[in-house]
Amino acid sequence: MNVLDLPDLSLAYHRAGDGAPLVFLHGWPEWSGVWRKVLPGLEARFDVIAPDLRNFGDSRGDEARDVDHYVSDLEALVDHLGLDRFGIVSHDVGGFLALDYARRHPGRLAGLFFFDCPHFGIGPRWLQGGQVREIWYQSFHQLPLAVDLVGASRESCRAYFRHFLAHWAGRPDAFDDAAVEEWTDNFMKPGNLAGGFRWYACANERRLKAMADGGENAPMIDLPAYSLWGGADPILRPEWQETLTDVFSDIRLELAPGAGHFVAWEAPELAIDRIGSFFEPLFRQPD
Repeated sequence: MNVLDLPDLSLAYHRAGDGAPLVFLHGWPEWSGVWRKVLPGLEARFDVIAPDLRNFGDSRGDEARDVDHYVSDLEALVDHLGLDRFGIVSHDVGGFLALDYARRHPGRLAGLFFFDCPHFGIGPRWLQGGQVREIWYQSFHQLPLAVDLVGASRESCRAYFRHFLAHWAGRPDAFDDAAVEEWTDNFMKPGNLAGGFRWYACANERRLKAMADGGENAPMIDLPAYSLWGGADPILRPEWQETLTDVFSDIRLELAPGAGHFVAWEAPELAIDRIGSFFEPLFRQPD
């Protein structure tokens, strides 16, 4: 892993390959390791860069203040790497950050690729049809005792993340015992539980506002975009993918049959194919 030392953060990131740059933004419960099934299949064509978000994985720094703090970390990374024009591939929490970055810096982006993007435009759908029972963890993560409860032992941490990996995947066996141990190892690192849970406090005000009044009144993003959404995702329902047409003026939508929330892990060959076929023409076009 490479490390970028910032005044309030040591930002860890993986970088490999050759070609046009793609920045991969993970979600929760993840870190940059979630991309390991897709990055090798793209490194011959792209310069792939996968950071650990603030206090995820091997990144360590001050507690995030708000969502903008994470976006500023991304700005610092791409500036440090001298990326004048690049693409973003994102999942889950990473999708929020990709959207905010795109609104700030549309001229630097060739395009955006999303896996299961929980953007604020989903709005009150989070509360409809019993879906509110799926998002209990978003409030739990903000409780003062949450980190101590989940991190009380390796066994409690393993049980917590096994639940999400099994329940959110399209198949209960998508994450084998070795993968569950890898996730447990990651979140047992000092600071990682608190760092991951902190996201939900940072996003809470915007999340509650979106649930109450139907989303954010933001201009549409005029950039090429592609969404590959798990067809069996129980937390971000497949029909919600259509809401991205209210966010982008130019977006292609596709469902990954049988995949749950973790499409890049569950269907890596499909993910590699779609990422490559989406971005290669964009980088051949003149700026």
